[in-house]
Amino acid sequence: MATDLTLTDSVGAWVIKHPATSRVFEQHGIDYCCGGGRLLEEACWSGQVDAQSVLDELQEVVSRGAEEHDPDDSFSTKSLTEMCDAIVATHHAYLKEELPRLTQVVDKVESVHGDQHEWLHRLAASFQQLRDELMPHMFKEEQILFPAIRTIEQSREVPAFPFGSVDNPIRMMEHEHDVAGQALKDIRATSSDFTVPPDGCNTFRAMLDGLRELEADLHRHIHKENNVLFPRASKLAEELNRVPAKGANVQ
Repeated sequence: MATDLTLTDSVGAWVIKHPATSRVFEQHGIDYCCGGGRLLEEACWSGQVDAQSVLDELQEVVSRGAEEHDPDDSFSTKSLTEMCDAIVATHHAYLKEELPRLTQVVDKVESVHGDQHEWLHRLAASFQQLRDELMPHMFKEEQILFPAIRTIEQSREVPAFPFGSVDNPIRMMEHEHDVAGQALKDIRATSSDFTVPPDGCNTFRAMLDGLRELEADLHRHIHKENNVLFPRASKLAEELNRVPAKGANVQ
C-alpha cells in the first residue's frame, strides 16, 4: 500500500488517512491531536526531529498496511452520529473509569514518595488540573454539543440553538482540548517521560504506566474530535445554512 501524503500535508491528515501512523508520532513526541493542523515538515522542525526520517517511518507503516489492524481505522468513515456515539462509548467510558482510579494511585504515590521526589507534587497538581478539566468537558459534549451534532445530521436542518452557531461550542471544546494537551505535556515533562526512579515501587510504576496510557488515549480522542468530527460537523452546518428552510418561499 502506498500513500500520496508528503511532508507538506498536515499531521492530522496522516492520522486520518492512516490511523496506525499515530504510533510514529507518539514515538517522536509529535502532537497530532491539538497540533494536527501543522504541516508534517513544520511539526518535525518544531520537535527537533529529522523530517525525512519520520517520513520514511510513516511510509513504512503505510506500506505494511498496519492500519488495517487499528481499531480506529474506520472512524473517519462513520456518520457524525456514529462518531459521537463511538467517542462516548470508548474514550468517555475509559476516562470515567480510569480517572478515579488514577486519582487514588497518584494521591497514594505522592503521599508516600513526595518527600523523596518533590516533582511528584507538580505531577499531582498537573493531573488534578487535567482531571478537573476533563470531567465537565465530557458532560458538555454529551449534553450539549453531541446532541446538537446529531440533530443537525438527522434533521438536515440547523435549529436555533441557545448557544447560537454550533461553531461556538466547538471552539470552546477545542480550547479545552488545548488546556488538557498542555497538562499532558506537563505530566510527561515532570515525570521525565514517565521514567520510574530507581527506588520506585510497583505502585509508582503502575501510576506512570497508567498516565502513559491516559496520554495515548487522549491523543487519539482529541484527534478524532479536532481533526475529524468537529470540522465535518461545522462544514455540514454551514452547507445546510445555505439551503432554504423547509416551507420557505423561494423567489
